[in-house]
Amino acid sequence: MAKRKTDTQSKPENIKPKRSDVEAVRTLNESYQELRAEIGKVIIGQDAVIEQLFISLLSRGHCLLVGVPGLAKTLLIKTLADVLDLDFNRIQFTPDLMPSDITGTEIIEDDKRSGGKIFKFVQGPVFANIVLADEINRTPPKTQAALLEAMQEHKVTAAGKTYTLDEPFFVLATQNPIEQEGTYPLPEAQLDRFMFNLWLDYPSFQEELQIVKSTTGLYSPKVKHVLDADDIIEYQDLVRRVPAADSVIEYAVQLVAKTRPKDPHAPQFIKDWLTWGAGPRASQYLILGAKTRAILNGKYTPDIQDVRAVAVSVLRHRIITNFNAEADGITPLNVVEKLLN
Repeated sequence: MAKRKTDTQSKPENIKPKRSDVEAVRTLNESYQELRAEIGKVIIGQDAVIEQLFISLLSRGHCLLVGVPGLAKTLLIKTLADVLDLDFNRIQFTPDLMPSDITGTEIIEDDKRSGGKIFKFVQGPVFANIVLADEINRTPPKTQAALLEAMQEHKVTAAGKTYTLDEPFFVLATQNPIEQEGTYPLPEAQLDRFMFNLWLDYPSFQEELQIVKSTTGLYSPKVKHVLDADDIIEYQDLVRRVPAADSVIEYAVQLVAKTRPKDPHAPQFIKDWLTWGAGPRASQYLILGAKTRAILNGKYTPDIQDVRAVAVSVLRHRIITNFNAEADGITPLNVVEKLLN
């Protein structure tokens, strides 16, 4: 599915020359600016969301996007796939969706050689580089769980066989925060699989003016490919090689530890408002997100400000407020912002 070269007989001149990490950071920064410009042809505003989507992709994470209808969540993800020249599939989650509708199913067909019947596995929509799980909370937990193995292991097991998904593999799920009737809230175990929880807000007045002008005429913008699957995989490996100072890692781990009510260093408001705090995966994602943000901005190592920049999106869905917080009108966002301040 991924658009990668598999021809082992390819000529040496077609192989990209090996470049240093410093050169790779510089090239990534240039490509990122070009990517933002191409997406900007279709998507107006949402700059912070676009940055965090790309950070998550290069960190080998997944994203949960929350926003009211009409904020171009689906269009944004489709445009990202087009600019990156990646295979894209959309799954519309409904109450009657079955796990096999996501992973694929076996069908019986005629075997022309033997004249008998054979089973053939037909791949489901999860076999793509970028998978949009639209309104993921509208399907029962059994079907939601069908994504768990794919998101964590990048593999799918069907009919006793395991199939490896092509890299890169990136799941983006959307939720509507308004309509809660007939929905199945994601369990904490599945929420923890998402690196970022991103909230899309309404556009500004000027941005909405521009949106209406550009979408109510005949003009249809075309975007060009900026990066391909091989480039993304190379930059994902680059992120892992980026060094992080011990002080930055300690800051991230301390920040996560302070979200746990039983931690001796947790502030009093954490003990008053939270039932559970974030786990070690939050610390990992804080550092990966900080590394990626640093190289996207042309730096060679992250600092504490990079950690703080991704903290809200990493922590917001990993902390559980209690009755006292609800009574005081306190949301997880309020708790994270107070902790950062």
